[in-house]
Amino acid sequence: MQKLLIRVLYSIGTHSKRWVVWAVCALATVIVVLLLNSTTWFPLAYYRVVNNNADRGARVMGPDSFGDRFDRVVYLDQGWTPADSLWFYNITQGSDLLPYDMFLVLEQDNSQELFRSAENMNRYRYLTRTQTKSNPDELPVGMVADTYRGKKYMGFSCAACHTAQLNYNGVGIRIDGGPSAADMDGFLHALASALKATQNDPAKNQRFVAALLKAGSYGNADDVEADLKRYTLRMEAYNFINDTKYTDDTKNAKVQYGYARLDAFGRIYNRVEVHVMNGESLRWVLVDLLPPDEIDKVLNELKPVLSDQDRDQVMEQLASVLSETQLKEFRKRVFNPPNAPVSYPFLWDIPHHDYVQWNGIGANANIGPLGRNAGEVIGVFATLDWNEKKRLSLRSLVTGQGLRAPYISFQSSIKAHNLTQIEERLWGLHSPQWTDAVAKAGLPGLDDAKVKRGERLYDQMCAHCHAKIESTSDNRRVVAQMGKLSETGTDPTMANNSVDDKGYSGILRKEYVKTTEVGNILLDARAPVAALLTKATENVVATPDPDKWFFTRGADWAIDLINAYFKNQIKPSIKSGNYTPDTTAQPYESLRAYKGRPLNGIWATAPYLHNGSVPTLYDMLLPASPEKDDPSGTKYRPQKFMVGSREFDPAKVGFKAGGLLGKSPGTSSEFEFDTTLPGNSNAGHECSTRSLTDDQRWDLVEYLKSL
Repeated sequence: MQKLLIRVLYSIGTHSKRWVVWAVCALATVIVVLLLNSTTWFPLAYYRVVNNNADRGARVMGPDSFGDRFDRVVYLDQGWTPADSLWFYNITQGSDLLPYDMFLVLEQDNSQELFRSAENMNRYRYLTRTQTKSNPDELPVGMVADTYRGKKYMGFSCAACHTAQLNYNGVGIRIDGGPSAADMDGFLHALASALKATQNDPAKNQRFVAALLKAGSYGNADDVEADLKRYTLRMEAYNFINDTKYTDDTKNAKVQYGYARLDAFGRIYNRVEVHVMNGESLRWVLVDLLPPDEIDKVLNELKPVLSDQDRDQVMEQLASVLSETQLKEFRKRVFNPPNAPVSYPFLWDIPHHDYVQWNGIGANANIGPLGRNAGEVIGVFATLDWNEKKRLSLRSLVTGQGLRAPYISFQSSIKAHNLTQIEERLWGLHSPQWTDAVAKAGLPGLDDAKVKRGERLYDQMCAHCHAKIESTSDNRRVVAQMGKLSETGTDPTMANNSVDDKGYSGILRKEYVKTTEVGNILLDARAPVAALLTKATENVVATPDPDKWFFTRGADWAIDLINAYFKNQIKPSIKSGNYTPDTTAQPYESLRAYKGRPLNGIWATAPYLHNGSVPTLYDMLLPASPEKDDPSGTKYRPQKFMVGSREFDPAKVGFKAGGLLGKSPGTSSEFEFDTTLPGNSNAGHECSTRSLTDDQRWDLVEYLKSL
């Protein structure tokens, strides 16, 4: 392509005939059109022709440590073809967790079994796959290859957290866009342990080095050892930062996530904080931890890192100069404990919303979806080459900083163009239908009389917050109905953190951030993390992909921004519902709320409430805790239950707990969810549950299945 353009330019310079000029212009137009659209239609066309596996590469699994088994996998009709699913599973968004070949050959910490083995991936509830043309190394759903600055990485795609499976009578029902059951926190801790063991165990180390040299991704053993040390420190630093208990207060219990949930926002905020820290903010943090001369020494040693392209090394460097006690104090001052795990949201209807995320923090208008998805990639290990450049650059105009020097470069591995395509593909994703699962997987059929009675109850009790929509209409729109914390009564931790958490602005200091309703915020030395994340994602998506040829880079960048502002069918609008509006004094106060959304497909999204604290739909219709006027025999939501199994209970609609599988708690890999711990409350959203008879509860459950 480059040689062709050179010849074209040469032709323009050496010929003066008008027809040549017109021909060149026509050819250039064709080239531009192809470049603008190649990354849009070509990958999906490839999947449709070459890699259109009917089973999407799904792997069956025998009885595992959870007691689960499935002998075949079925897919429900959600508006996607097999090619659409495979494309979604394999498209990179720019996540760079670990060098690709390093992940392929890494052993588990306590055995020679590969860390990526199907059994181990299933242990963390990632959906395993067989070999396909687009997945030659049999990685699970949502683990993909990414290339950045000439190096190949393994990272996460959207599908890792947003693809679900339910098991029923030996059949795995795969749900595209459904909430994952993954234990990402456990996975990342185990990955750090495996890397550490490979460092310390001579036999493991020898096998590891030999395998990577054989793969050809490293030229010598020293380079392998250097990367092993680097990524071990990086994973340990990440897990240390994201410990959920930053205090020695024994009343503040450490929150464990378990399966099917993650404090994604807390972790995204902390990762942004790592990459915006500069010498000025570090000096403020260290002022009471080290003597002045030692602070100067530390900052001098960190200068190359702070001015280079790899700020992930900041914590690694600090770990070498601060004691464990000092590091813990540093963490407490700089970061926020990610102590509000929530269920992975389901994705059908997401592009059709006016506001998204559990507390409506993401506006879907204009560039909103691109910024939202870029923030997600930041959280799952995008390479972030953010630093201050002393020279003048037009790029600062593009990113909203004005024409100035110095300016902040926001280059990264984030594939904004791919994120645009993913969002477009989600417009065609529909919610799964129970009747389809009846036909394909043998779920019990619906009781029409119960459905009709349940619909009447739903219209009376639920529809004002959970609107009915035509779930397959391209023109459907979803208005999020916000309910403030005092109204919903559900666990407030996630919503409060999004408003109350603050961080050092570092390289973002003195930048302006536009809020949804009340104007601009000028970032001070410390600022709301919501504002820091907003500014960071805006700048990332406004920065062209550094890995692409300059012409393609500019074309993709332009078309993404044009689509965001002019093609996006969701326009700016005010929030709906009962919430506390933002003010100039409290510009993020409206986030102390949770949103109601349509419940089509809700049957396939257990466990319930935003924090996954209720195991089944039937349990959702029970009161949370006793009140003095309750009659004897009143049933309540479970205070403790086991999570991790995918075995589906079609009566109560949710996953079966350990006891229901004939196992005693603690004898399987399942995780005990304790609703009495901070962040885990199952209170609220009772919606007149005490007034329901048990028959009415079952009628409502039957209707909810039908949505």
